[in-house]
Amino acid sequence: MRILVTGTAGFIGFHLALKLLEEGHEVAGLDNFNDYYYTGLKRARDEILKQDKQYTSCEVDLCDRLGVEDIFDDFVPEMVINLAAQAGVRYSLINPYAYQKSNLEGFQNLIETSRRAGIRRFIYASSSSVYAGLTEMPYSESQRTDTPVSLYAATKRANELVAHTYSHLFGMHTIGLRFFTVYGPWGRPDMALWIFTENILAGKSINVFNHGKMRRDFTYIDDITHGVASLVNADGLQKYEIFNIGNHRAEDLMDFISIIEEALGKKAEKKLLPMQPGDVEATYADISKLNQAVGFEPSTPISEGIPRFIEWYLDHPEITREVARMRERE
Repeated sequence: MRILVTGTAGFIGFHLALKLLEEGHEVAGLDNFNDYYYTGLKRARDEILKQDKQYTSCEVDLCDRLGVEDIFDDFVPEMVINLAAQAGVRYSLINPYAYQKSNLEGFQNLIETSRRAGIRRFIYASSSSVYAGLTEMPYSESQRTDTPVSLYAATKRANELVAHTYSHLFGMHTIGLRFFTVYGPWGRPDMALWIFTENILAGKSINVFNHGKMRRDFTYIDDITHGVASLVNADGLQKYEIFNIGNHRAEDLMDFISIIEEALGKKAEKKLLPMQPGDVEATYADISKLNQAVGFEPSTPISEGIPRFIEWYLDHPEITREVARMRERE
């Protein structure tokens, strides 16, 4: 089918577009190529996608309502998967208006345009951050999520509430996906795996927050894209759905760092720091609901996924060196 995917120059959107093209779908990818991180990485992802004749690249901002409507008129999508957003918990403390624009205004433009176009299924990215403030784990979709501790989390929960309204009022089939710490090749330079790798190779210290007493449900990108793609044609779903999509393992941060050290053959100099505002000590996904719906079973442990990222990182010095140089200038 014809699927509009937003955020295809981003990490998850890029890999999902590749997966959908591989499955024979026609994909239009929307991205604004903003400079939150090195745009050369985003352009490189887009160039790979454009090698497929079934892919159409659209450089448009979600906040450009008329531009979004033009894409719908030209491409006539049958399904929309919204992965475009301003990411990052810590950055929301610095630039809150970026989240208001992209994650709220942009989301509203897209879901309303989708409604008017008669889109039968609207899939969108939420986040495990909506569980912040809860102590009972693993996190389940049945838990209340009305205690966000970051603006990023608040915008993602707002997306879920808007989607619920559209399902209730207009019968739209909406599916929200609460992603849990996605990592892998072509990942984001603002994520811990990239920063740790960069600093260890450069002989610099790495910041380890909460004095290393952190656990994360690290989920490999191929497991993520398999799970999202399985929802494209899934039957038996409710009009409004929320799914956790994670690895169902709360990995110790110090173990995570040890695997990086082993893959690089170099020890890290660790700078132990207190917890950052808006952060949480642990994440851990209950994925039983998604498993029951589509048979979702992640299969990549961090002992395999991290070395795959390291291999990609070392194979792309033209990108990784420029990211490091940009970080030096900040």
